[in-house]
Amino acid sequence: MNTQKDTTSFDNFLALDIRAGTIIDAKPLPKAKIPAYALTIDFGETIGVKHSSARISDLYTPQDLINLQIMAIINFPPRKIAGFTSEVLVCGFYNENNHVVLVTPQSHVQNGAVLG
Repeated sequence: MNTQKDTTSFDNFLALDIRAGTIIDAKPLPKAKIPAYALTIDFGETIGVKHSSARISDLYTPQDLINLQIMAIINFPPRKIAGFTSEVLVCGFYNENNHVVLVTPQSHVQNGAVLG
């Protein structure tokens, strides 16, 4: 009988580096086939400023996004999307209309704070 616990799922979670950041700029991504924004996100002094593309225009305007604190996975490799280099993956949930609702901290945390 094998009594060793299967930790594969938890190890996969631990491999994700999910951090808090504040959106400091948001603009439409003109070359995107599906409407998206080019986001500039401040992750604090240690990580710095990163960029992300996000298909979130159904629920958010660029003005809504400025100064919004969000959660993002910062350790995936960069991807080219519609001529734009996306360095981080912004986290969100799909609602009943298949629109992305961003994951945000309930209270302000330091940019770069780790999800734990």
